[in-house]
Amino acid sequence: MPLVYIDIVLPLALHPLTFAVNTENLPVPSPGMQVIVRLGPRKLYAGIVWRILDNRPDLKNIREIESIVGKTPIVPEYQMKLWAWIAEYYMCTIGEVMKAAIPTRLKPDGFTREALDAAAYTPRSIPVYTFGPAIDSLQKLHEAFESLHRATKQHAAMIDFVERAGMDDPFRKAVPRNRLASEAIILHKLVEKKFLAVYTEENLPDGIVTVADTTETKSNASLPDLSPAQRQALTQISTQFETKEVVLLQGVTGSGKTEIYITLIAQVLFKGQDVLYLVPEIALTAQLIARLRRYFDERVMVYHSRFNDRQRAECYEKLRLGESGRLVVGVRSALFLPLKKLGLTIIDEEHENSFKQTEPPPRYHARDCALVLSKLCGAKTLLGSATPSLETYSNAQSGKYGWVTLSERYGGAVLPQITVVDMLRATRRGERISHFSRALLDKIDNTLNENRQVILFQNRRGFSPFVECGSCGWTAGCPHCNVTLTYHKAAHSLRCHYCGYTTSMPSRCPACGHDDLQPKGFGTEKIEEELQNLFPQARIARLDSDTSRSAGGYRRIVDEFSAGRTDILVGTQLVTKGFDFERVALVGILNADNLLNYPDFRAAERAFQLIMQVAGRAGRRTEPGEVVIQTSQSDHPIIAQSVAADYNAMARAQLAERQAFLYPPYYRLISITLRHRDKALLWRAAGELSRIARPVFGRRLLGPDAPPIDRIREEHIVTFLLKIEREQSFARARRILADMIAQINAQPEFRYVAILPDVDPQ
Repeated sequence: MPLVYIDIVLPLALHPLTFAVNTENLPVPSPGMQVIVRLGPRKLYAGIVWRILDNRPDLKNIREIESIVGKTPIVPEYQMKLWAWIAEYYMCTIGEVMKAAIPTRLKPDGFTREALDAAAYTPRSIPVYTFGPAIDSLQKLHEAFESLHRATKQHAAMIDFVERAGMDDPFRKAVPRNRLASEAIILHKLVEKKFLAVYTEENLPDGIVTVADTTETKSNASLPDLSPAQRQALTQISTQFETKEVVLLQGVTGSGKTEIYITLIAQVLFKGQDVLYLVPEIALTAQLIARLRRYFDERVMVYHSRFNDRQRAECYEKLRLGESGRLVVGVRSALFLPLKKLGLTIIDEEHENSFKQTEPPPRYHARDCALVLSKLCGAKTLLGSATPSLETYSNAQSGKYGWVTLSERYGGAVLPQITVVDMLRATRRGERISHFSRALLDKIDNTLNENRQVILFQNRRGFSPFVECGSCGWTAGCPHCNVTLTYHKAAHSLRCHYCGYTTSMPSRCPACGHDDLQPKGFGTEKIEEELQNLFPQARIARLDSDTSRSAGGYRRIVDEFSAGRTDILVGTQLVTKGFDFERVALVGILNADNLLNYPDFRAAERAFQLIMQVAGRAGRRTEPGEVVIQTSQSDHPIIAQSVAADYNAMARAQLAERQAFLYPPYYRLISITLRHRDKALLWRAAGELSRIARPVFGRRLLGPDAPPIDRIREEHIVTFLLKIEREQSFARARRILADMIAQINAQPEFRYVAILPDVDPQ
């Protein structure tokens, strides 16, 4: 029997497995193609051909593949190289990378072939309309309009169709149903009269059909007019791209970085190349997409976490089977999309830690992976931020990256004035009302009287972070995690923000029976309620993960505020993300102490970045804006640096600390987390890892330690931190650590202890 042996990647935590191809029945599939294999006694999986082997490997009982899916690779060669890099660098399996990279509908599984086929993606067909047999000339078209002068809805539908088809030879044009505004019954009547004809075809990107000319970049607007400062920055970027693969654009909030992006995008699309535009969260996409589509119309494709399985598969297939010259805007997972000819990658707000995937593996950082992706494709990368990460800042300072600065706001807008309110002093002087200082309340009142808008930032959702009994001190805790439950007043419930556990708010203390349960602290829900009492005439909205669970809910809140139908917007970090609201005059940061006191070596850097980002929402047009920071640590260096908007001072101070205490960018980090339900067994495994690793890594290895939250979803947690000097081989350190982890998991006692490395933890 003529057999060829191939390695196949499956969407499981496994490295490639070897299967055979019976060449009497099947052709030999190419790397990147999809095949169906059986694993175990029954389960069928769709896997990706990783490589073709020259000889039969020394393995017993190599199974044959079941079938081949399609005739072309589903994963491009450059993406396979990216997968391999991610698996090696982030210490995971290629199967875990595949699981993250390929949409669910494109990697079906099932216990029967019927179940597998039912789970697989099949392209949807959509109705497509053309002129019917009764209209084959302009004369016949005029006659059709005359005959419909009494049927007003049909007449309007024909006008709509002609406008969509365009008058440059409209008789060759086809228009998909989703681009026609008329009701289906009206279109059906026009088909009956043979004025229109309808057929179905596979749904292609954004309503483009195959008979239409899609090779030309279309635009509904001329490119934005750039200020002299923007033109100078654009010239500098283009010049630095001649010698550098990566350029940092550091522009203050409101400086017009997006206009520069748009101009660069147009240049790349004009060459017939693709652009990947990464944003940290879906929160950035709504306003941005509307803006980009004004310039690039159907060339824009969106990809984010709110898409369902079918939408993700459709987007993937449209890019794989379509033409180049696309602009893809998406969150971190968009870097796995099969772009045909990547020419430019833009990573906006590159400092954001939401570019880092934490659970499940692969625990990759999209910014760093995008740099590798661009290199594999021969593309350029532009990093944009008002407050770059210190790692990026260090690379720019050293000359590894190009560096362009934009220090003035677009359109003559000035940076907002920042006022710091000492809440301890305000409390002593009786100038505090609940969680607000009198100074902030006065400024809110003045802003509302001027018919302008306010954004208030509080980095906690819910009504109160915890509930406490005033009689015995009992606090409501999660039964599955070592955390307190957050009180959500609207639902009258207590929720764990780690595992999702929810219970109703008790009427009495479970410990002592008293009815003195008191919500402590404050979140966005409580701020919203208190503002409604203080400003009863104001229209107030809340933007956090509770109110924006659906894309529709999120868009409604943002659109209402953008249109001026909301006066005050209260929110978490979602309100800091790149919004451009022209009527916002005042921004309030209600509790800066939460940002400053976080137990992380990046806390000061992130506090500065967040303060600068949320402050940047104020005064983005000709009218000046103002920012009020409420804090109990008014003398903190980060507060002073934020008031002065002095990024360089913050960077110098933090880099000096990082160098002294052996943190990035001077050292590379690997966090190692051990998890198990049996606490005693977990600590024995931690002791074993320490025993093996300490002689090799020495003082570079810190731990084992119990983190502040040492139990989540019934699993106890122990952590280590490994620090590796930049001068040492990081790849060698990862290989040694991986061998140690495998050695511990090979011991029967510790077989089920999860040992999870996180490279470059955030």
